Amino acid sequence: MVRVVYEVVEHDGGWAYRFNNVFSETFPTHAAARAAAERAAAEQRVPGRTEAIQYEDRDGRWREETAKGDDRPSTEVVDRNGT
Repeated sequence: MVRVVYEVVEHDGGWAYRFNNVFSETFPTHAAARAAAERAAAEQRVPGRTEAIQYEDRDGRWREETAKGDDRPSTEVVDRNGT
């Protein structure tokens, strides 16, 4: 199972959450960033429909596969340099 970890970190004069080195928007408080990260984590766990998807891989080739709607990651929110 895939594990998604959102990190709450200081960023750009405020607070943000980060996943895979991508930052969210900046929030004025740690609590606001943490709440947003918790919402994002919860949304990742919601099942959807099984559908065919197309995507471009790292080599620039287009791929097609079936994305199972019930194949959801486990999620976690952690603080890296907050309270």
